[in-house]
Amino acid sequence: MDIIKINDLVKRFPVGKGHFTAINKINLSFGKGEFAGFVGPSGSGKTTLLNIIGSLDTPSEGSTIVMDKSISELSHKQAARLRNMYIGFIFQTYNLLPVYTVFENVEFALLLQNISASERKKAVMEALEWVGLTDKVKSKPNMLSGGESQRVAIARSMVKKPEIVLADEPTANLDSKNSHHILQTMKTLNKELNVTFIFATHDEKVMKYLNRIITLEDGKVVSDKENKS
Repeated sequence: MDIIKINDLVKRFPVGKGHFTAINKINLSFGKGEFAGFVGPSGSGKTTLLNIIGSLDTPSEGSTIVMDKSISELSHKQAARLRNMYIGFIFQTYNLLPVYTVFENVEFALLLQNISASERKKAVMEALEWVGLTDKVKSKPNMLSGGESQRVAIARSMVKKPEIVLADEPTANLDSKNSHHILQTMKTLNKELNVTFIFATHDEKVMKYLNRIITLEDGKVVSDKENKS
């Protein structure tokens, strides 16, 4: 069953008196448990596509259906609920809150849900265990390495056990060793929890881990292949 369906998707942005077409008539679908990625040069439409799937942006034309919800038809409140309940985000800049501890940063994703403090603690500790950071619960972000910060970001995205995780250049600020550790962690979570991961990347290290590679150029899909490497 497809949990994401993209039909004739077009996204335009105003530029001066005209517009720039970032996404041009894309058709794609994703099933549960995929480990896929959008690859291509800067400006190819990778991040725009990820943002529309994540309900952070809306189509200009066509439709994007995520968890049976049409992104175009959602109110701001409904889009926020979709993200809160079903979608985790991992960014290249980590986006950790500097004044909060590792525990509090991960817990933050659960505060908008109606979950008791004891349930939140259990979920946070489980998420930190997945990424091997249970010894850092009281640390602040400035006490962490880049690799540890990205692992906290993964824990934060996974703590609510989302259906979909969207990762935008998640290894961009990491060295090779940390990149592989992060990718192995995400691959394990993908297999154990059957979460759909979709990346936007032009990092060769990431591409080697993907099961499906969707290549974009000028806002169009130029290839969509299974990756057997």
